[in-house]
Amino acid sequence: MNKIPKQPFLLKTAHERIGDHLGTSDWVFIDQVQVNVFGEVTRWRTPGHCDPEYGKNTRYGGTLMHGFHVVSLLSHFFQNIGAWPADGGSPLNYGLDKVRVLQPIIIGDGVNLRSHVSLLAVTDKGRGEYLVKTKHEIEASGVEGYVVVAEYLTYWFPIAAK
Repeated sequence: MNKIPKQPFLLKTAHERIGDHLGTSDWVFIDQVQVNVFGEVTRWRTPGHCDPEYGKNTRYGGTLMHGFHVVSLLSHFFQNIGAWPADGGSPLNYGLDKVRVLQPIIIGDGVNLRSHVSLLAVTDKGRGEYLVKTKHEIEASGVEGYVVVAEYLTYWFPIAAK
């Protein structure tokens, strides 16, 4: 697992790293309780996600993780790989260019997820600010192939002078 980039990840030189694999995150464990909480806070507490008895009788044989729950972990995955720019601060979620939920994620007794993160694009916005696009290819333990692929945009500001 690649936790620390071979060279420091800096916004001012990030354009030189376009196309690079930045790292693979640690596994994150998700269980039914977390899925239920996500369903409550998003007001999408449907039986297919939050009722294990109902889920047993579906084509999947169990409840499914919300696709948006997976997407909500992108910031965590990016920070976890150790590629937080040394010259960047106060990042903002700028949105997503492409998201595909490729396979259902069956919760069962819990599932582990991790992301393989690559750098797709860097746009210099001036004043030391950058728009960074990363690609997240997310895998789930016990599932062949990726379950979610997402292009994530983060707007970075320079570290404020002290």
